[in-house]
Amino acid sequence: MIMGSASVASAAATVNTYSVAPGVRLNVRSGPGTNYNITRTLPEGTKVPIFCQTPGTTVSGYYGTSNIWDNVDNGEFVSDTYVNTGSDGYVADRCA
Repeated sequence: MIMGSASVASAAATVNTYSVAPGVRLNVRSGPGTNYNITRTLPEGTKVPIFCQTPGTTVSGYYGTSNIWDNVDNGEFVSDTYVNTGSDGYVADRCA
């Protein structure tokens, strides 16, 4: 277990944060799709960490259309179409 904890610590050290689209109050969901429950809503002007990314429901949002979902906290996801990553593709490792 100690090795697992060290891996999490080193992974957390390299996590980048990204801005949510301007003027958007972003829904955070319990899984990578619009069919999952909303766990909270982020206020305008928020930056989010992206721990990993995974495919899910396709969403059309501020930054285009994509099926990529960003893991922003333990068991919490947002659509990548509302996060300014500067890319139409993956910018973090795939979620396990």
